[in-house]
Amino acid sequence: MKKTYLSMKNLIPFFATVILLFNCSKSDSGGTVTPITPPVTPPVVLPPVGTSDMDFWLTRSDQTALLQKQATILTFGTTTNTYPDIEVDSTKQYQTIDGFGYTLTGGSAYVINQMSASAKADLLQELFGNGEKSISINYLRISIGASDLNDSPFTYDDGGTDLGLTNFSLNPDKKDLIPLLKEIVTINPKIKIIATPWSAPVWMKDKDSFVGGSLRPIYYDVYAKYFVKYIQQMKAEGITIEAITPQNEPLNPNNNPSLVMTALQQTEFIKTNLGPAFKAANLTTKIIAYDHNCDVPDYPLTVLNDAQARPFVDGSAFHLYAGGIGALSSVHNAFPDKNVYFTEQYTDSKGDFGGDLKWHLKNVIIGSMRNWSKNALEWNLANDLNFGPHTQGGCSTCKGALTIGSGSNVTKNVAYYIVAHASKFVPVGSVCIASNNSGNLQTVAFKTPAGKKVLIVENDGNDVASFNIKYRNKWVTAQLSGGSVGTFVW
Repeated sequence: MKKTYLSMKNLIPFFATVILLFNCSKSDSGGTVTPITPPVTPPVVLPPVGTSDMDFWLTRSDQTALLQKQATILTFGTTTNTYPDIEVDSTKQYQTIDGFGYTLTGGSAYVINQMSASAKADLLQELFGNGEKSISINYLRISIGASDLNDSPFTYDDGGTDLGLTNFSLNPDKKDLIPLLKEIVTINPKIKIIATPWSAPVWMKDKDSFVGGSLRPIYYDVYAKYFVKYIQQMKAEGITIEAITPQNEPLNPNNNPSLVMTALQQTEFIKTNLGPAFKAANLTTKIIAYDHNCDVPDYPLTVLNDAQARPFVDGSAFHLYAGGIGALSSVHNAFPDKNVYFTEQYTDSKGDFGGDLKWHLKNVIIGSMRNWSKNALEWNLANDLNFGPHTQGGCSTCKGALTIGSGSNVTKNVAYYIVAHASKFVPVGSVCIASNNSGNLQTVAFKTPAGKKVLIVENDGNDVASFNIKYRNKWVTAQLSGGSVGTFVW
């Protein structure tokens, strides 16, 4: 049997309690009992659990976290470990960033405009605003005339031969695209817009069709004036065109609409007609060559190697449906005074969220930035539940960053998160700075105009990876599950 012993140490609290009870029952002169209020015990103040030196936003390939800010405490220190280092060096600076975003196709403008006014206003603030819940898209691509993600093909002068462009009109885009752009510009007046045609007016082509064919040389001059009119009339609508490319996918004859423009044809058009027309009209809109896949870097090099065309050309634009992203560096290294841009990559309706997240972060966002690109754009911003609208023969499997359903219902697809991991944290004017890849960990880093450092890390493997983020001889230890992407800000 366990025995209990009372020592003086045990009895002290006991006697104190008895004394307190007697005090609480003290009688006054009238014989009534007046309770004595016991002293108030001050609240217990717990020490802080720690503050984080950096914010960490996570998207997992299994969608259990979607651009979700983590509560993880990440504190810089110098305790050694065996994890690999990702070292960020803000003293090594590369290209200045123009932005991240999508193509606002005519079809995406149409489906967004079908939303209720309040739902659309909330969505536009989320996409283009700077609030806590916004992803701050700061770069858009639009089509000059229709793309294949309009419901039907058109240009701004489809009435037959019109050498004076007297019938030129933006009216086909005044129902959906232009009004929506005006709302976007109101939210973000500094948004950058690049515009590109899918086809010249059919009467200018050597084929009586929106599909394929080439621009006839006798119409080079009038087509240059077509671009000038477009830029001027968009400006009159309050929309500034930052840059144009002479042709979307100039080596693709199969899309609806489309137009073939060889490297030599584009060189001749730029140096003889388009460049001089822009100069005569005092336009500051940039001319960017190529706008097609990474497998033919000789195309933009042909344009840039021409001494007469080169002064008119700001740089070259790329897609990645063929070739490797390193082509951007090849062109940059040949002409380091000229810029490179990444202007399109689509996600497929049959694609896997996790697979697309990994590939696009590795190649489109991180890959393009590590190869000197000033921007990174995914393809279509929005479409309907049937991946429309699109032209007959246009892309029927291109999945928008958003799916707009009935009742203004919005579904965020993988392209939303691909872009948001950069656009939300890397404003215009940020500078790409040095960071290293390590094993399966793919990285790119930036310094923002406010002096913040942003590191995007994609775990291209299947296993959890722990690693150090090292900056100025201190580091934090972080972790990413396989296929996940994290944006770290400090």
